[in-house]
Amino acid sequence: MPDASGPQENGHEPGQHLLGPHVVGQRVVVRRLLRGVTGPSGGPAFTDVLGVCLSWADGACVVQPETGAAVTVAIADIVSGKPVPPRPAARLRVSARDAESRTGGLWTTVEREPLGDWELRTDRAPVGRLLKRANSCLAIGDPGLPFPEAVAAVEAFYAARGRDPLVQVEADSAVEEAFARAGWQRLAYGESDLLLASVARVRRSLPRASAHQVELSADGVRAVASVDAGCDPVAEAQAVVDGDWAGLHAVTVDPAHRRRGLATAVVGELLGWAAERGALTAWLHVETDNPGGRAFWDALGFAAHHTCRYWAPRASSSWHRP
Repeated sequence: MPDASGPQENGHEPGQHLLGPHVVGQRVVVRRLLRGVTGPSGGPAFTDVLGVCLSWADGACVVQPETGAAVTVAIADIVSGKPVPPRPAARLRVSARDAESRTGGLWTTVEREPLGDWELRTDRAPVGRLLKRANSCLAIGDPGLPFPEAVAAVEAFYAARGRDPLVQVEADSAVEEAFARAGWQRLAYGESDLLLASVARVRRSLPRASAHQVELSADGVRAVASVDAGCDPVAEAQAVVDGDWAGLHAVTVDPAHRRRGLATAVVGELLGWAAERGALTAWLHVETDNPGGRAFWDALGFAAHHTCRYWAPRASSSWHRP
């Protein structure tokens, strides 16, 4: 939208900017004078264009916006401008709620019930200990009810199934603050980052051939990769494909066999399998108190999208005892 702020834009005349031939190929924002156009206040009008600078020559700057045709701007009409950081990859622009919704495919026995944007979840047939993600309310977004009523609905859902209530929230969100004000208590464990990466980019960063024999067992959209030593696996990981997203889960390596490239081998096998099924984006959760695990995923090109925490209503809840 054009705007006007007098004969000069914030005291700058055309020609005073941080642009030039050096920004070709970079993402830039350019504010230019609209000659012959009068702004709402009666002064000159200005407008902005944001995009990648395609060329800087012959008295003109050509900028390609994200959508639409390229824009040619006379260099003499540029009032201000500067390079700006690249736009985050599309996978990093999805909301926390949408990203977390992809995690549901990990478990086939989880009962799910919507509560507005929230989702009530409980595993009907758990094996071993209850997993927090599969047995908590995903409380991100608008529950569609006043907050006290939403909390009551959460408590009633889990009480009806003989479970202690638990919610998974986005860290430092308004929802988290509301649970704190309601007297709920944050779990002392389990805070995790959801990491995202391009499947193709991660695969390019992996060795072309693994020194380990990886066994892959796949059933539809789920797969398990393992490296065995005798009868027992010394490394194992699971994956699930949901559309063009692939989730990685339960990546484990026997302590006696670590630092031998086993985790890389099983992850590479799973991502190759996922890519064959059209997966473009890989995701996983890693707990924030696991610096070794985080360093491994950082080295493969994964980036943090958001952080989640868990809250339970009282200190006596079983969830407060890891």
